[in-house]
Amino acid sequence: MSTEFVHLHLHTEYSLLDGACRIGELLDHAQHTGVPAL
Repeated sequence: MSTEFVHLHLHTEYSLLDGACRIGELLDHAQHTGVPAL
């Protein structure tokens, strides 16, 4: 039995002080690596 894990805490370009990644790039990376949800 496998356990799925999803990161629920992200800092995107909309986080004014901590923005680290653009949403489009984040979605592309998630799709490429098989992440099931963001």
